Amino acid sequence: MSLGIRLKKEREKRKWSQKEVAEKIGITNAVLSNYERDYRDPDTETLKKLADLYEVETDYLLGRSDFQKSNINLQSKDEKDIAKRMEKIRQDLSEDDGYMLMGEPISEEAKESIMDAMEYAIRQATRINKKYIPKKYRDKQD
Repeated sequence: MSLGIRLKKEREKRKWSQKEVAEKIGITNAVLSNYERDYRDPDTETLKKLADLYEVETDYLLGRSDFQKSNINLQSKDEKDIAKRMEKIRQDLSEDDGYMLMGEPISEEAKESIMDAMEYAIRQATRINKKYIPKKYRDKQD
């Protein structure tokens, strides 16, 4: 999917007109139209503004990733909870009767790879779960 198609899709998802988006990021309607029709590519600063406005990653807009970012940031309490979970997982992997991989003891490199994947999964799950917390309670968490 091209940059123009993704820009148009994100704008239409929010039911915004080209004029509204152009005003929000400080460009003309004609320029935005050229971006959406793939006649022109935005400069770096404009691309950042569009990504921020649509609450997606620039890599998503550029087609380098199919994943959109979550606009929900983790609070310090969330970071502490994640750190505690990760320490528990690290302890479990380090026990004497630790985990085996295809009948062989797991290497330190494999443990680190598992830890990285688990941390990413826990962070994503926490962000996704926060989407379902009413906004009026989100700011009070910390």
